[in-house]
Amino acid sequence: MFKKILIANRGEIALRIIRTCHEMGIKTVAVYSTADKDSLHVKFADEAICIGPPASKDSYLNIANIIAAAEITNADAIHPGYGFLSENARFSEICQLNKIKFIGPTPEMINAMGDKNNAKETAKKAGAPVIPGSDGLLENVEHAKSIAKEIGYPVILKATAGGGGKGMRVVWEEDQLESAFNTATTEAQAAFGNGAVYMEKFIEEPRHIEIQVVGDQYGKVCHLSERDCSIQRRHQKLVEETPSPFMTPELRDKMGEAAIKIASAINYEGVGTIEFLVDKHGNFYFMEMNTRIQVEHPITEEVINYDLIREQILVAAGVPISGKNYYPQLHAIECRINAEDPFNDFRPSPGKITTLHTPGGHGVRVDSHIYSGYVIPPYYDSMVGKLITVAQTREEAIAKMHRALSEYVIEGIKTTIPFHLKLMENEDFKKGNYSTKFLEQWNFKEA
Repeated sequence: MFKKILIANRGEIALRIIRTCHEMGIKTVAVYSTADKDSLHVKFADEAICIGPPASKDSYLNIANIIAAAEITNADAIHPGYGFLSENARFSEICQLNKIKFIGPTPEMINAMGDKNNAKETAKKAGAPVIPGSDGLLENVEHAKSIAKEIGYPVILKATAGGGGKGMRVVWEEDQLESAFNTATTEAQAAFGNGAVYMEKFIEEPRHIEIQVVGDQYGKVCHLSERDCSIQRRHQKLVEETPSPFMTPELRDKMGEAAIKIASAINYEGVGTIEFLVDKHGNFYFMEMNTRIQVEHPITEEVINYDLIREQILVAAGVPISGKNYYPQLHAIECRINAEDPFNDFRPSPGKITTLHTPGGHGVRVDSHIYSGYVIPPYYDSMVGKLITVAQTREEAIAKMHRALSEYVIEGIKTTIPFHLKLMENEDFKKGNYSTKFLEQWNFKEA
């Protein structure tokens, strides 16, 4: 087992990893930018090293400084958390070269699934259903037009190196295609340094359902059931729940089997998530794989009583998994609490927290790194915490979430708490009647 783990991340996920490490008797090293010197992950780790100024490229994305911090502190493993370098194959490779265990997949596995076009080919070969679309990247507008004609409109253009909705455009008719193609490639180039795009059939009224998988170093893979991530804004998830209100036992088995096939095809090591789009008829299509821990991992932990961070560490240390699949015994919901003003187009709201009261009680979990007096820096993702509720039924979990949100007080900044309160009162949401288009069709300001 590892003696010391460096956490190459910040905020709530860094604190989350530190907690499990301490329970396992493993020493921890926090790294931080100058903007994060007062963050809780810095205070709670056994050691802390400053790795640069506020800008991510000079600190949390600075591979040389992170490796140097690991060497100075004699860390024998690095946990990348999510975001930043968590899906960076080069970082995984550099860890290997420096004989530091990267807690996650190998560079080859990241490369196989990190590029969405490669991932789609892997899924196809594994026999998993994929959305009809281009075989590979689009060469030019004419190529795009011929593929669109073949699969039928509407279609969606996606950046192969994409994420967060960048380089993505829905095209409803042929006369919109050229403009959309040019915009998507330009945006992808600016965001990722790679302007390549591919095309897929656009699935109307889809649900975004992902399957959590775990693979060990010996070729064994299991799944831990699904999470429904369909409540999202501009492709950014806001609320997740498990089990999905749309799911049937038969569909869960089929999707779980497909996810295992995909992960097994690359001998996947670590925790990962296979993401699917599911249409209203229950047809599901592989979308992408995230080769890291997910923001929403706590809801899976709550319904199957399973510490996913602990499992990541055990797998990285060479401990075999049991190989059995896990199924939800309870119902859990997660609301992402962001420092944003939901009544002003979700504009970021950094600043000093003057008052903080977090909810508690049976079945309530708060994963957060903030405290009263803490200053939310403007340089990073706006998420300041995750509120999770778990109960015997979905109805009870929603009622518990509404009560917990009503108790959650964060003053000094704007947050998404008022938005989540309105969502928990929405009749369609309560009935489980929603898709990824839900927020486009619901004017919560007037609710």
